[in-house]
Amino acid sequence: MNAPERMRRLLAEPGFIVMPAIWDGLSARLTTEAGFKTAFLSGSCVAASRLGGPDLDLLSFREMFDSLTVVRDAAPDLLILADADHGYGNAMNVQRTVRAYGRAGAAAILIEDKITPRALTAAGKPCMPRDEVRMKIRAAVEAAKDSAILVMARTDCRPTAGIDEALARIEMYVEEGADILFLDSPKDEDEIRRAVAAAGGRPSFAVLSPGAPRETPTQARAAELGLKIGTYPTGMLSPAIAGIKAGLAALAAGNAEAEMALAPAALRSALGYDAYDHQARRFALPDR
Repeated sequence: MNAPERMRRLLAEPGFIVMPAIWDGLSARLTTEAGFKTAFLSGSCVAASRLGGPDLDLLSFREMFDSLTVVRDAAPDLLILADADHGYGNAMNVQRTVRAYGRAGAAAILIEDKITPRALTAAGKPCMPRDEVRMKIRAAVEAAKDSAILVMARTDCRPTAGIDEALARIEMYVEEGADILFLDSPKDEDEIRRAVAAAGGRPSFAVLSPGAPRETPTQARAAELGLKIGTYPTGMLSPAIAGIKAGLAALAAGNAEAEMALAPAALRSALGYDAYDHQARRFALPDR
């Protein structure tokens, strides 16, 4: 059973799916070891780790595709929903992106409706005209047939064009065959409910990390509202940054490590030294 088939089976199971946001091999492997079956290869997390900066459409197809390869190699059993932003161009670019992600083993791919390149500001997410978006999602769904990769269609138009336009786009995505629907930046629970209804029974996805101007229900409440998947882009990234800062502060203060640092044995285990030795013994020559 390939990754898209396994993802479809997972989505068919009852219950709310927590999808941690990952960005590299270590975050992917630790997510698997923590018992999660699926993860979101988040553009914001990859931008932070690769560029050392914010997620403002500066990542290229090649950088995101390379990150997908890295996380797949580190955690081959983890079902990856891969962020493909706007598909890196027009409808033909979208098809190339979807096919490449499918061949690389992603279980699902995210395509959004933002205009790119964005205006030279961090504020706002202007979106393409609805008919143009329809063609990009149509292209994505067509290309997805090659590998059976699931297509998640996202609209970012809620803050700029209003909830009615956002809901119309979700209904359009369903018409075009998208597998998972994503309304970004819902204002309140009522808008979440309306977006779930517009999805027509197909699974709805939400970003549930706190801090942004959007409704962020708890996992239990998200399930009650009809959401199927919740991701947390700052869930691991924020404590990782806090840990790096704590380590740097400890070194600057003349210490060898921060108080929160793992014990050496725990660190070696987390990095996979023990697993490497266990595997390597199968190929070691007998003592002579």
